[in-house]
This record gives sequence, C-alpha cells and structure tokens, in this order.
Amino acid sequence: MTARVTLISPAAGAALREARFDDGFPLDEAGRRGAAAVAGALPPAGTHLTAPSVRCRETCTALGLDARAVDGLRDLDVGRWRGRSLTEVGAAEPRAVAEWLADPAAAPHGGESVLALAGRVGAWLEERTAEGGRVLAVVEPAVVRAAVVHALGLPPETFWRLDVPPLSLTELTGRAGRWNLRCGTPLRAADSAGA
Repeated sequence: MTARVTLISPAAGAALREARFDDGFPLDEAGRRGAAAVAGALPPAGTHLTAPSVRCRETCTALGLDARAVDGLRDLDVGRWRGRSLTEVGAAEPRAVAEWLADPAAAPHGGESVLALAGRVGAWLEERTAEGGRVLAVVEPAVVRAAVVHALGLPPETFWRLDVPPLSLTELTGRAGRWNLRCGTPLRAADSAGA
C-alpha cells in the first residue's frame, strides 16, 4: 500500500530560538499566531497525529487539528541535557557535545542516540506503508531529520546536516520499503499561498 506522510515541524517558541533542549516550554504568542495563520494551508489527511511535546500539541491546536499524540513520535531524548541550551552544555561538556555531534551512536547525555531515534522513527514509518493512506503529523525537527535519514537510506552522520525550519512541511510517499521525499515546503497563510 502507498502511504503519504506529511511531517510538519512545530511553530517557533523561546526554547527553539535559544537553541535550548526542549524542556516542555509552550509556544509563545508569535508562534501561536504563525501557526494559526497557516491553518488553512494544510494538505488533506485521513489521520492527524502529533508528538507528545507541549510545543507540538500547541501547534496542532493553533492549526485547528484534533491530533492524537503518539509516543513513538517523541523528540530525541537528551537525558540530563534537557532544558539546557547547547551553549551551556558545550561550555560544561565540550568533549561530550563533540562526540554526540560526530558519532550517531553516542549518547553521552544518558538519553537516546541519533541511531536509536532513527530506528524508532523508521519503524513507525514502515508501519505506515502496511496501513497506507494519508497521515499528517506535527513532530519535532529531530523526528523529521530521522524520518528523512531512514526513508532515503542516508548515512546517519547526515542527521545534523538537515535543517528543518519551523512550520515547514516534509512529505514522504512510500510503499514496499521505498520512499520518495518532498522536503522543506513552507506553510503559507491562505491569502499569500498564490503569491
């Protein structure tokens, strides 16, 4: 069966702007307004899902989606680094950060490695091909990166080289273990969609 999976990255909030490992911060007012402005531009889907994070759930609400939270779509678990900024962690643990960014199997923070995340997200994607249909999911940027790495069979080292802007679409179409990618499509407010 063919599965069409549209992944939407959440709206920006303070944690994203500060390069802070998510610690449950909600969206700010600008993020809510940005998501609400593009609510009419979403592609159709039979199933709406979300990562369980506050930022993703609030983005769904602002987009007008009644989405079911799926634990398998949760963000990369960064263990003891959660809530800290990359700058803070880099100053306190420079070797650990360098190892983490260079080795997809490393998890010096005590959480999940990039390889483990890609495996988890890849398994979720493959389940979609068994079910088929159109799925729209609001997920953290790390989950989008992991999905692209898995779908295209990219080396795991490419994970950190994929940029995922807030409120962007990444579309994967797959069947029988083969995926096609349309990435980085920005969501646009309905009145500017034709501009």
